Amino acid sequence: MAPTITALQYYGAKNVRLQQVQPRPCHADEVRIQIAYCGICGSDIHEYLGGPVFSPPPGKKNPYTGAELPVTLGHEISGTIVELGSSVPASDPNLKLGMRVAVNPAMNDRHHGVEKCTACQLGLPNICKRYTSYGFSAAGGGLASEIVVKHYACIPLPDSISLKVGALLEPLAVAWHCIRISGFQRDQTVLILGAGPIGLAILMILRVWGVKTVVISEVAASRKRMARELGADLVLDPTELGSSKDGLDPVVVATQKAMKADGADVTFDCTGLQSTLDTAIAATRPGGTVFNVAIHEKPLMVNLNELTLGERRLTGGICYTDVDFQELIAALEAGKIQAERLITSIVDLDDVIDKALMELIHNKAAHVKILVKPNHVRSVRL
Repeated sequence: MAPTITALQYYGAKNVRLQQVQPRPCHADEVRIQIAYCGICGSDIHEYLGGPVFSPPPGKKNPYTGAELPVTLGHEISGTIVELGSSVPASDPNLKLGMRVAVNPAMNDRHHGVEKCTACQLGLPNICKRYTSYGFSAAGGGLASEIVVKHYACIPLPDSISLKVGALLEPLAVAWHCIRISGFQRDQTVLILGAGPIGLAILMILRVWGVKTVVISEVAASRKRMARELGADLVLDPTELGSSKDGLDPVVVATQKAMKADGADVTFDCTGLQSTLDTAIAATRPGGTVFNVAIHEKPLMVNLNELTLGERRLTGGICYTDVDFQELIAALEAGKIQAERLITSIVDLDDVIDKALMELIHNKAAHVKILVKPNHVRSVRL
């Protein structure tokens, strides 16, 4: 165990510091992972700009993990196991020293050692009432040189999946989960509002699931280009469409024309604005599904008559379960998803503030996914 490790510590809104911290001990049911890559997520940016949102408030501890500010950011993690807790060989013999893994950062009642809540009993640990996460509300995060996690947070990577793609498993699993629980069926049509990392991941995975037609609405030039390259049938820019003659939303009109129907079977709102929610509902056919992917900074208004009179279903989803990771890995192993195309930049941990965090704040439209790597990554198998 190193005397200190490098970590990006979050102290509160617009206050992060890259500094040396004491490494955590590796308890009996834990493993120590030397981090290879960690992705920067939109939730990391929200936390920096306006948090704490998921992290503990100043002066308070998380009631389930005991974590308090500062916390180490980063939850899209891949790396190599360098230490096994004393009970791990017996409880999880598949985990070995030197094994390449990704991390499921979500923590639930199993992690906290308490009786399962209703959601956990139903097999829905992603909506556990005591949900916490590495990288926000627990000790340790991925924007560091190492992390200690529960052994059951480890997801072994097959030889065909690189450590770079391993760091993409978490956001890809979010997309997979959203599609899976949306009720989407093969040969249906889909509208995606927003071509950020999750929107593009949904596009890639829909192709695996056999979507008939996909329309994407996006304003950023680089993301529009990426959407076309990844197989969108039609990419719309609402700022370029102008107003329709009858006053209808031009994205709705264009979607209906592309679908040759009264809207999409399923619409995924990955943007989280009042305007995109309104578009999502209007662009979804009667009897269709509006699926909210975005996390909202403030409550939005919904005209329930548009749902009731058209029997549209408005639902949403968060995170993932083990099933999503298992099915996703099988698709990646089969070569059905070209995940590395989502990576637009890789930066050293030493440069994480200026070249990753600030870059995504000031030049967001130029990127899909930025990965951060500690300097030791140069010596490990990628």
